[in-house]
Amino acid sequence: MDVFTAVAERRSVKKFDPAHRLTEDEIRRLMEAAVLSPTSFNLQNWRFVLVTDQARKERLREIGWRQAQFAEASLIVLVCGDRKAHARDPGRYWRHAPEATRAGIVAAIVGAYEGREDLQHDEVLRSGGMAAQTIMLAARAMGYDTCPMVGFDFAAAAELVNLPPDHEIVMALAVGKRREDPRPRGGQLPLEEVVIRERFPDA
Repeated sequence: MDVFTAVAERRSVKKFDPAHRLTEDEIRRLMEAAVLSPTSFNLQNWRFVLVTDQARKERLREIGWRQAQFAEASLIVLVCGDRKAHARDPGRYWRHAPEATRAGIVAAIVGAYEGREDLQHDEVLRSGGMAAQTIMLAARAMGYDTCPMVGFDFAAAAELVNLPPDHEIVMALAVGKRREDPRPRGGQLPLEEVVIRERFPDA
C-alpha cells in the first residue's frame, strides 16, 4: 500500500473481530517495521510488550474502563520505553561504526542522558510515539486496523506485565481486523490554522 494511502486510511477503530488472530509471521512483520523507527542517538529505547493471551487481554479491559478493544483485538501492543537505555552498553547501538566514531557517540550519549531524569522520560515518549505510528501505518498496509489507547490504569498494566521499575508505558495499541467501519472523521482543522511558515506572527 502506498504510504499516503496508509496515512489516509489509518483510523482509530473501536470494534474488532474477536475471532480473528494475527499469525506469528504477521506479528513479526509488524515488529520488524517498528524497530526501524527513529530514536535519538539510535538508542532504540522502545520496548514492546505483546499481549495475545485472552485472560490478560480481559484484565486490560477491566483496568481500561471496560473498553472492548482490549479484549476483542487480536493483539495488544504495550509500547513502553527503557529510561536507562543510554546506560546499557551504549556501544552496542553503534557496533558497526568505526571505533573512533563509536567512542565519540557513546561519550555524547552518556553526557546527554546521565542524571537527566526529565530527558530520559521525554526521550521515551518521543521514541514510543514514533514507533507507535510506524506500527499503525504498517498494520494498515497489511490490511489491519488499530486503536491507540491511553485510557487505562498505567500502574495496574505495569504490574500485569511485570514492567521493570526503570521502564514506563507510553501507550497501548489495539491491532486486529475491524468488524465495523469507523465513524466519519470529526473534522480536520484547515492547514492555514495549523501550519505556520517560518515563525508565529506577532500578537
